[in-house]
Amino acid sequence: MAEDKQQERRKDEELGIIRMAGRDVKGSYTVVAALMQIKGIGHNMANAIALAVERQYGIKAETKIGTLSDEQTGEIEKLMKEPARAGIPGFMLNRRKDLETGTDMHVIGTDLSVAVRQDIEREIRNQTWRGFRHMYGQRVRGQRTRSSGRTGATVGVTKAKVEAAAKAARAPAGGAGKPGAAPAAAAPGAAPAAAPAQGAPQAAAKPAAKPAEKPAQK
Repeated sequence: MAEDKQQERRKDEELGIIRMAGRDVKGSYTVVAALMQIKGIGHNMANAIALAVERQYGIKAETKIGTLSDEQTGEIEKLMKEPARAGIPGFMLNRRKDLETGTDMHVIGTDLSVAVRQDIEREIRNQTWRGFRHMYGQRVRGQRTRSSGRTGATVGVTKAKVEAAAKAARAPAGGAGKPGAAPAAAAPGAAPAAAPAQGAPQAAAKPAAKPAEKPAQK
């Protein structure tokens, strides 16, 4: 009697929040939309499970999840954890040929988070290339890290022409005192110095003037 009353209440009113696979889901969502709220179930898997639920239990995919009874919600959760039992093909599962069991599985919710963390810890423990990339916080799947994915200090990318211009501007100031350095350029607007004619004798230096003699005293 209590179950019949509960089913009648569910038909008349919909619940605001439904607990599915350890997650709170709004009762106004349809079956497909509610399945997509679960970690590990995407769009394709949600539609496949909804078709299996409609085929086995007669619940349409457009039905609001808040109007279902606890027994119907429990049956949907069983199909989410074991989709192969409902005839869903193995290529749609997210954990095929598990290392521990060797079977095709579909992990959802917190079990998926734990499984991913254990896989990363195993890679680090075995000292694989993927493990080293995980350990140092780098990209794992071969992505480029020149412009994105940087983990160190932020350094801007300088163009080669800008570097060459800066190097040329620093060259005269840095090489003025070195032996063999090129002479400094003349100031703009100054007249160039006249060069001596080829073959002309250079003017002799003038001798220093002698001091004037004092007159002899009588």
